[in-house]
Amino acid sequence: MKINLKSLCLLLTLFAISANSFGQVSNKTRVIVTSDGEIDDECSLVRFLLYANEWDIEGIVTSSSQYHWHGHKWAGDDWIEPSLDAYAKVYPNLILHDKGFPTPEYLRTHTFLGNVETEGDMEKPTAGSQHIVKVLLDESDNRPIWFQAWGGTNTIARALKTIEEEHPEKMAYVAQKMRFFFIWEQDKTYQKYIRPHWGKYNILTIISDQFEAIAYRWKMVQPKEMQPYFEAKWMNENILQNHGPLCASYKAHLAGEQGFEAGDFRSEGDSPAYMHTIVTGLRNLDNPDWGGWGGRYVKIRENTWLDKVPVEGYEYPARWWGENGWGRASLRPGSTVSLEKRSEYFKPLWMWTDVYQNDFAARADWCVKPFAEANHQPVVKLKNALDLELTKGTKVKLSAKGSSDPDGDKLNFKWWQYEDAGTYKGRVSIKNADCSKASFVVPENAKSGDTIHVICEVSDNGSPSLTRYQRVIVTVK
Repeated sequence: MKINLKSLCLLLTLFAISANSFGQVSNKTRVIVTSDGEIDDECSLVRFLLYANEWDIEGIVTSSSQYHWHGHKWAGDDWIEPSLDAYAKVYPNLILHDKGFPTPEYLRTHTFLGNVETEGDMEKPTAGSQHIVKVLLDESDNRPIWFQAWGGTNTIARALKTIEEEHPEKMAYVAQKMRFFFIWEQDKTYQKYIRPHWGKYNILTIISDQFEAIAYRWKMVQPKEMQPYFEAKWMNENILQNHGPLCASYKAHLAGEQGFEAGDFRSEGDSPAYMHTIVTGLRNLDNPDWGGWGGRYVKIRENTWLDKVPVEGYEYPARWWGENGWGRASLRPGSTVSLEKRSEYFKPLWMWTDVYQNDFAARADWCVKPFAEANHQPVVKLKNALDLELTKGTKVKLSAKGSSDPDGDKLNFKWWQYEDAGTYKGRVSIKNADCSKASFVVPENAKSGDTIHVICEVSDNGSPSLTRYQRVIVTVK
């Protein structure tokens, strides 16, 4: 058999690619979800599955919470199955847009029942807790894992208790792989077990109260200009109708339900836990204080990050949950919190509403449209470094000329200073802020060690318009 030179080169190239890929560790963020199956968890799961290509999903585990457990407002041990069935139906179309979507079979084999007998149940190992143990003890992959508690932390706690009892020598190794993002502390197991037994390892922990911006009380939180993205007209056109079985399964409000229209957004109180892990270029995974689609958080104690309360001298309680979360309390009847203070508290999450809702709509299109008829996010590349150390008076030249769009759409540029994320207490004047090239001067009144965060925001002119970013951080010498 004769093989010409062109064919031989092709074969060698394919062999080299295969050899290089063999055993290669993915660069995706690893995630494990634990959920109590509340109706807003079901809504969050729909959006989560539309972004399943963004992560290495190590597990989806049903757990309990203070609100839901066996025999108490329980959605059923198999509440996830209908969503996975719907995902299977749209999967052939999703992979037209990104081959990285996991197969329905993969998701099914990584879905488990955890500790659900009672609120805070961590009495015995379960299939869910044992799977977490297995993932954590696996030394073939040392990448961090973001553990999300959409409900209680009890199944995570049970897994850690098993490791402490059976593999105490592995505790330090396990801890350095873990990252926590909790939607409140929906049972007592974090305070009663995880902190006392694992606190010494300083596991990065985010506990969110600002999730209320995208939960049941969104009308009390979202500013007027953002509310249309949650109303029936937008939801029906962009998500619920003509977007396949997965989006059709999304449990929006029914007509007249609690004063809402048919199709109004209900709640995705748990979505910030994974929106934080969608890589958008904001680099929020590097530091919770930098802010991103899942909110912005400040370090309160140990390695624990909570919502920034806009009250001077505020003392945070030990447990951050529904009874004392500042934002939740501000929404209760009789609250004396001003609308301005409430808006300030929730802004780190609602400030991105139009962007992440448009992104949601694009993913819904991926369920039914071919690649050429749908929109895909732009790719933002800067020619300058992302981290700069500069002296006062230095001119900072910024360039996003390397940015592109997979659909060939026109790109719009916007450079802006994220003041809350930086430590410099002042504003910088950015020249040509609406161009691909921009600049500013490091202020003369900046102090050594001050940081200035400048966001390069790039949006395409597709439908819906999609946005991605790069963050430049200047540290003053």
